[in-house]
Amino acid sequence: MSNRFYKPDKAWVGDLIPFYKDGTFRLFYLHDWRENKQMYGEGTSWFELRSNDFVTYEEMGEKLKHGSNEEQDMNCYTGSIIEANGEYHLFYTGKNLNPDFCEDGIPLECVMHAVSKDMETWTKLPEDTFYSDGIRYERHDWRDPHVIWNEEAGEYWMLLAARLKEGLARRRGCIALCSSNDLKSWEIREPFWDPKLYVTHECPDLFQIGEWWYLVYSTFSERFVTHYRMSKSLSGPWTAPKHDAFDGRAFYAAKTWGDGEKRYAFGWVPSKEHENDFGDWQWAGNLVVHEVVQQTDGTLTVCTPEALDQHFGSRQPILYQARIGNWHTIDVSAFVEADETFACISAGAMPATCKIKANVTFTDQTRGCGVMLRANSNMDECYYIRIEPMHNRLVFDFWPRRIKGEAQWHIAGDKPYAVELEIPMDLQAGIAYEIKVIVENSVCVVYLNNQVAMTTRIYNMKEGDWGFFVQEGQATFEQVELSVPNS
Repeated sequence: MSNRFYKPDKAWVGDLIPFYKDGTFRLFYLHDWRENKQMYGEGTSWFELRSNDFVTYEEMGEKLKHGSNEEQDMNCYTGSIIEANGEYHLFYTGKNLNPDFCEDGIPLECVMHAVSKDMETWTKLPEDTFYSDGIRYERHDWRDPHVIWNEEAGEYWMLLAARLKEGLARRRGCIALCSSNDLKSWEIREPFWDPKLYVTHECPDLFQIGEWWYLVYSTFSERFVTHYRMSKSLSGPWTAPKHDAFDGRAFYAAKTWGDGEKRYAFGWVPSKEHENDFGDWQWAGNLVVHEVVQQTDGTLTVCTPEALDQHFGSRQPILYQARIGNWHTIDVSAFVEADETFACISAGAMPATCKIKANVTFTDQTRGCGVMLRANSNMDECYYIRIEPMHNRLVFDFWPRRIKGEAQWHIAGDKPYAVELEIPMDLQAGIAYEIKVIVENSVCVVYLNNQVAMTTRIYNMKEGDWGFFVQEGQATFEQVELSVPNS
């Protein structure tokens, strides 16, 4: 099924557990029925998607079934898969939220184990279940096991999202370390990483490219985001690059996997309550995939997966019509001087599913420029993808910033951009930056110069024009393209 940002019918995609086998990405995910739980029952299972191009996905259905409300794994939450000794080993979080189950002092979370010969049928091994020691680590935070083979140490390592028992309550989050020789019995050790930064570090991921090791984790303390740290040794130190996130607020719990040549980050864009731009972000949503690229200094950037990029191969005409300002257009290029004002131009009707691409060059002191999406006829209501050179950032914004109540319009906080949708990037005048926007229904993913990504939702404005704008400055938009999926 062609669904660029996959979402199952009547359900949502939660945390991804990726694996690559025989030329296909096997994407296990937490299947969230949400309001359909009354029909389908309580509990969370692992379902599986398969894809080799991140354009077409095959839904394989339930693979790891959750237990009853009387069992520890009433919810089968995030984990990892490793192949060893002719078998596939699946480690996952067992979490039972039933008060009657936990009243006997059983911790909320634990690590559980299942095995398979073919990755089709999984056999749970409840005897391998283990909990936090309750000595170094708090008992109820013990989740998201990530297992690797440590060649240097000659043993298996498991990283866990955990919390220490001692210290400031909001800074006890750590990544716990366990070791094993047989993938059945685990020794609990001192933390792998204890930065005293956050409440917790969810969905830890550890991988190596060349001489660099990368530690990936997600947090919700200061803001919802997936971070990474880098080191040339598993013993650290784990240093933070200048720009340490793959995306912004609307790309969470990302885990990575490679196909032997390229590596990808698999996360989800949360839905919003009532499918409304002003609604609260919700847990789970649609699948979003970024390609992860290592730079010469070891830092990581993200870009569009190649197959997804090429999928939008049907070029559409560019139909410029200036709305505000004295725009100059030649073929598909557009330029405007708006040193003391705002200027915008329509490029025509925007398809529901499309890719917009342009090279943007701005002058010194330009306060903002970028792409407008789903604008109304006079372009005073739309979504803005705004480059802000003076602040070295990419932001998402939309007008009007108001909600229609029963009797009148209510201001929804006249903020300069959508909260937490701010992506830092070093920007310089006179240099062309490629901006790429991929939209499918309510999902919008933006890439700037194949370095940073910004994912968001666009619910309220369903259709309209697209175009460009400049705020107090000058900018040129060249090599402009509008493409829709190949037929």
